[in-house]
Amino acid sequence: MKIYVLGNPLVKEDSLPLLIVPKLKKAFPNIDFQTVDPNENFPPEGEKNLIILDTVLGIKKQVLLDLDDFDAIKKTPISPHDYDLLFHLLLLKKIKRLEKVLIIGVKSENDFPEVKKIIPILP
Repeated sequence: MKIYVLGNPLVKEDSLPLLIVPKLKKAFPNIDFQTVDPNENFPPEGEKNLIILDTVLGIKKQVLLDLDDFDAIKKTPISPHDYDLLFHLLLLKKIKRLEKVLIIGVKSENDFPEVKKIIPILP
């Protein structure tokens, strides 16, 4: 299994997944945790099913989200600044380059125990 880890180490609120990855690698040595920059050729060519660990703003606790949970958001970009990761993933799904995307959303670096419970139930 491969889990893509997103986060910006320069922005405290966005670096949360990066802070728990060392513990996750130790707890799940058979999982390939890949830290990636979503702005650089993401997702890799040929990847149709993704699992992403990322900070999700506005959640009350750690949560597992399916990209389909965001289909209701019919956000059309007004400018290139509105083209974010969510819009990118939804567009790739619409053109059938992606099939399934699961997002493990975290809100704090203390989320490790809950994330550790979510990972074993992933497909």
